[in-house]
Amino acid sequence: MTLQEFISQWKDANDRLLVHTSGSTGAPKPMWVEKQRMLNSARVTCDFLGLAPGGKALLCLPLDYIAGKMMVVRSIERNMDLIQVEPSNHPLAGLTDTALDFAAMVPSQLFCSLQEPNEREALRRIRHLIIGGGAISAELQSAIDGLNSDGAIWSTYGMTETLSHIALRRLNGPEASDWYKPFDGVSIALDEDGCLTVDAPLVHDGKLVTNDLAEVKDGCFRILGRRDNVICSGGIKMQIEQIESRLRPYLPSPFCITRRKDPKFGEVVVLLIAGSPLPKDILQEAFSQLEHYEQPKAVIHVGAIPMTETGKIARSEAEKLAR
Repeated sequence: MTLQEFISQWKDANDRLLVHTSGSTGAPKPMWVEKQRMLNSARVTCDFLGLAPGGKALLCLPLDYIAGKMMVVRSIERNMDLIQVEPSNHPLAGLTDTALDFAAMVPSQLFCSLQEPNEREALRRIRHLIIGGGAISAELQSAIDGLNSDGAIWSTYGMTETLSHIALRRLNGPEASDWYKPFDGVSIALDEDGCLTVDAPLVHDGKLVTNDLAEVKDGCFRILGRRDNVICSGGIKMQIEQIESRLRPYLPSPFCITRRKDPKFGEVVVLLIAGSPLPKDILQEAFSQLEHYEQPKAVIHVGAIPMTETGKIARSEAEKLAR
């Protein structure tokens, strides 16, 4: 979708727009959403960040998904000057002399931009940068810490059903935290399975029960992993994201953890690694960071880790590769 096509849809007589979910746990699904709720979401974000009319915002995300669409809606709601660049891993390559008030990126865009001196300097000058669409790795967090940005960098929490994010947490500076702070008007709780529930009447009709296992404290929350990313092996439940987090500092290649059916244990842990096989000693050191029952029972080398268009691991596709 082009920017002009989206603007035309936004201005037409229909009070709803068609969007698609990200597809991280299955095929992307179509959803009709109300334009007024998109405006509500945009207004809450702009108010939270203190964005003012006349500021410069960057659109570097695909317009096929809610994250890109909402950047346009925020610029419309707050009357900001929207600068559009082709989605790529180096969105700031042609903007190194431009001071931006607001931008949204996925982790891979931030990581790649940090590697180029001119783009790194451009990152430092962004007043508010929000990061969504995937987990913030320990390596990326370390790079953010070393950036010494003049502005604020935020991790977002949300989904297509909430019309982008409903909570933010700081990734840099003295206010950096593992805990997400919900926007005003958003209530959060845990259900009987420990999954986060969200009540955000401005953007979603009724309580939304997520698949995210979470911890709640003092009105804020942090995410432990997805309920459908639990591997049950021999009666022991393991969270995929937690295993990946402990392996990440020790594996130099792109990877992900998935599962495979097993006649003895029910399910077993499988490690997918992109590219050439890693030396045995590197794997041994990495696996030593895990409990015995968490250690992968198989290591499979693939050409690339399956990803969605929004930069998340395509978990269902990864599981197919492990069969």
